[in-house]
Amino acid sequence: MTKEEQIIECEKRLLQAVKSSEIDTLEELLDDNLIFNIPSGLTINKRIDIENYRLGLISVKNIEIEEQIISCIDETVIVSVVLNLKANYSDQNIDGMYRYLRVWKLSKNIWKVIAGSAIRIQ
Repeated sequence: MTKEEQIIECEKRLLQAVKSSEIDTLEELLDDNLIFNIPSGLTINKRIDIENYRLGLISVKNIEIEEQIISCIDETVIVSVVLNLKANYSDQNIDGMYRYLRVWKLSKNIWKVIAGSAIRIQ
């Protein structure tokens, strides 16, 4: 499998884990030192992200990929993806298009997200 094919599979696993709140898969795919900028502008880490799923603060009804761009640079891969997202976060409805940027790093033969951000787009 090429790096791009590996990342496409990782992205599918990640989205499925997000949709189903699969904590074990999220633990596996998110690096312990993750830094993620959420649409509100706050920066969160892996512990906060996992805890939000564990407490049921995030519930995803629908998540569909509209566009995906993948750039491989050595053992790092950058993914820009537009998602049509319907979800609920802490009693706040989320419904719209969001562009996510994720940085994947190969570490000990496992791809992990080390950084990311999400913004709402029109």
